Amino acid sequence: MLGVRAARLRSAELEELIRRDPRGFRISTGDRPTGRLHLGHYFGTLHNRVRLQNLGVELFVVVADYQVLTDRDVADRLAEHVEELVLDYLAVGVDPARSTIFAHSAVPALNQLLLPFLSLVSVAELSRNPTVKDEIAHSRRSAVSGLMFTYPAHQAADILFCKANLVPVGQDQLPHLELSRVVARRLNNRYGGGRAVLPEPEALLSAAPLLLGTDGAKMSKSRGNAIALAAGADETARLIRGARTDAERHITYAPATRPEVSSLVLLTALCLGRDPRQVADDIGGAGASALKAAATEAVNEHLAPMRARRAMYAEDRGHVRRVLREGGERANAIAETTLREVRAAMGTLY
Repeated sequence: MLGVRAARLRSAELEELIRRDPRGFRISTGDRPTGRLHLGHYFGTLHNRVRLQNLGVELFVVVADYQVLTDRDVADRLAEHVEELVLDYLAVGVDPARSTIFAHSAVPALNQLLLPFLSLVSVAELSRNPTVKDEIAHSRRSAVSGLMFTYPAHQAADILFCKANLVPVGQDQLPHLELSRVVARRLNNRYGGGRAVLPEPEALLSAAPLLLGTDGAKMSKSRGNAIALAAGADETARLIRGARTDAERHITYAPATRPEVSSLVLLTALCLGRDPRQVADDIGGAGASALKAAATEAVNEHLAPMRARRAMYAEDRGHVRRVLREGGERANAIAETTLREVRAAMGTLY
């Protein structure tokens, strides 16, 4: 597995290659439908997906509905959560005419790849995967579902079904992507006969900014400390007014020593397209109240067009379902081709 430094250097090379020939790349990414997406998601991943789509890269976005069946609270309202997630995608600019949005459950051929993929990895490799360990730690359950252990192999299927050769990730997700590379490598070695049946996808490391939640902890849907993309202007103002700061009046951008204040400064700067140090200098001695007012105005102005698009799409839930249905059909056609190639390599086409 590439170290973080090597992955960053390679990502810089990949960005240049994308600029020269975006059609040479196919990206797979996605989210689990556990609630509305928030500003952390937007600046962390969604903005980058739209950027790559607009450059001309082929984008596949999976709504990982099968991966939330372990969460009873979410699974009981799954259809609602899936539609809300798609509304967020459409609102930020993921275009179903240029990108493929689909749900796990609508692509049988993708899920059938899971079985041979599981045969290529050990229980130990699955159980020590960082995402699996984190999910188990946060599940608060006495027994862990077998489905939870399949997450890394299922993600490999999400990536490899369409032969994606690039996956945008944060550095903490490098070990997760590595299992997808391992699956492709082992399948090629065992069944490929000297040819690559599946590509080994590369990581495109994003310089995703770290935005803290309103309580000073990591922004998270489950912690209730996030500002949802769908939140109204008044709700956004209320949440930012209640955000944690510190006792020092003069505003500076110092993430290491003033994380809460710096996160609000960064959020403001991201929305304005400015340098966070300049934003902090402009506010200076005006204090936290001025910072929160500036953050509220910047966020609401930045999100206004997205919220308007979301409201428009929300009026036509039939359109949302069509996006999923058509995306599922497109994804399944590709997955069936890949599955047939995998079965042919394995000698199971009877």
